Amino acid sequence: MSDLYLCPVTFDEAVDFVGCHHRHHPAPTGHKFSIGVARGGEIVGVAMVGRPVARLFDDGWTLEVNRTCTKGLPRNANSMLYGAAWRAAKALGYRRLITYTLASESGVSLRAAGWRVVAERKPRKGWNMPGRPRIHTTEHNVQRTLWEAV
Repeated sequence: MSDLYLCPVTFDEAVDFVGCHHRHHPAPTGHKFSIGVARGGEIVGVAMVGRPVARLFDDGWTLEVNRTCTKGLPRNANSMLYGAAWRAAKALGYRRLITYTLASESGVSLRAAGWRVVAERKPRKGWNMPGRPRIHTTEHNVQRTLWEAV
């Protein structure tokens, strides 16, 4: 039996954790809620859930797991976060929860939490558009997979 347990985390705690441990993205600038997973009194992972980045999905009924991050071990921490995020989103009245993975990521944590692939997204040059200027803060030209909780 696992000694992992879920715990509440503040936005600032989640931002600090992601800043220290995430491989390729900074923390999001906001959230609807964040969840922690801990072992022995120490936070070993966080999930940050917020409004969808893609405006098409920002319909008032959909949230996005904008970031998950663990210290690598223990196993199952990321799956626990994805499952808890979906349960929390449903409890708040949301009907859909989505997230993206890079093509280089297997998605095993998502599959273990019962998520499914919705689409493969082509690489894009970035989020900076003439009508919506953005500062580059992440990797671009990378294929992504869109997932949703079921």
